[in-house]
Amino acid sequence: MRVSQIITQFMEQGVNTEIYYKNKSLSDTFSIVPTSAISGEGIPDLLLLLVQRAHKTMQERLTYTDQVHCTVLEVKVIEGLGTTIDVVLVNGILHEGDQIVVCGMQGPIVTNIRALLTPHPMKELRVKGSYQHHKEIKAAQGVKISAQGLEHTIAGTALCVVRNSDDIEALKEAIMHDMNDIKDRINKTGVGVFVQASTLGSLEALTEFLKSPEVNIPVRDFSIGPVHKKDVMKASIMLDKKHEYATILAFDVKVMQDARQLADELGIKIFEADVIYHLFDKFKGYVTALREERKKESEKEAVFPCELKIMPRCVFYKKDPIVLGVQVHKGIAKVGTPICIPSRDFMEIGRIESIEINHKQVDVAGKGKTVSVKIVGRNAEENQKTYGRHFDSTDKLVSHISRASIDALKANFREDLSKEEWNLVRELKDIFKIA
Repeated sequence: MRVSQIITQFMEQGVNTEIYYKNKSLSDTFSIVPTSAISGEGIPDLLLLLVQRAHKTMQERLTYTDQVHCTVLEVKVIEGLGTTIDVVLVNGILHEGDQIVVCGMQGPIVTNIRALLTPHPMKELRVKGSYQHHKEIKAAQGVKISAQGLEHTIAGTALCVVRNSDDIEALKEAIMHDMNDIKDRINKTGVGVFVQASTLGSLEALTEFLKSPEVNIPVRDFSIGPVHKKDVMKASIMLDKKHEYATILAFDVKVMQDARQLADELGIKIFEADVIYHLFDKFKGYVTALREERKKESEKEAVFPCELKIMPRCVFYKKDPIVLGVQVHKGIAKVGTPICIPSRDFMEIGRIESIEINHKQVDVAGKGKTVSVKIVGRNAEENQKTYGRHFDSTDKLVSHISRASIDALKANFREDLSKEEWNLVRELKDIFKIA
């Protein structure tokens, strides 16, 4: 039924399709291959069809050339061989003893092939076992290369063979081109997250996604392969700069146990996922929760800017606690805001304990709102202020800000204030002569 629905939907678009094992007219009918991401069923059939179609339709382009075209798939440590690389040789010939150039984390790696290894017939290259040794390998096939200095080789990059007439410096520059492109995306301010991926291609996709305007997460540094203790130490630099960026975004890589333990000790968050969007969602959720927690901690210290006009006919209680009807002329009136009067030598009359609009309690009142506020002063009687004696309706009431309160606003509530409200902060800053 599912196949019939798909065939019908394609026919509505003017495209002929058929289930692959029934398709007898490949020239004008597309094959449908059922696959399962859970069991893997259908993937071998899909690969077989792709190969068959390439042989039939691209036979003239599928020609062998002597120029080596080789890509690194994996970097592995094999007992008795040391660090090896699994590669796919697409074109050309590799010889035992050839000088090769590969891309490394610390720069280009120049070494000589010590051994060319392939699995025995009907065996898998990635499965541990005995290997056949070869003096030379001709494309196209998978090969395991043993050589010195391959520890920092980056999976997903090209491998070049140095011939007699080749300029080795030019090869080094060419081999590092993709890596240098990613380095150019690193945040030059030194502030950002640490990202880790399995291959250079995965890393490129991740950094490109994080750099996009919709996401906009800065990247300070990166690495390829499993997360080790050294990667955690690099990420810990952000603990003193910007705590929410003291994180590792691990995309499709393993986290070593000792690295996880060190991360827990230092307070470094490691987010793991096989899908980029899931990684972003985890990090975004963490940052949101962290900022909300900081907001709660800094609410007492942060003072929101406001300027209130007293309504002379709405004075309900003149002594502490003072209850007045006011209009929010500028800014945001918020419960807990300390109130003072600049025209009376910055006399502080207390803090807003409650706000009422139409007999309903609210925590915040914006510009233009007419509200009733209860202002509670200090307990000491000599500091208590009285309406009519110490101030009157001609005086403007403003929030009593300080350097510390402005810093708290900038750190945790920057996005909560509008441009006009930040302008009021600057006005009050000049009034209170805050440096």
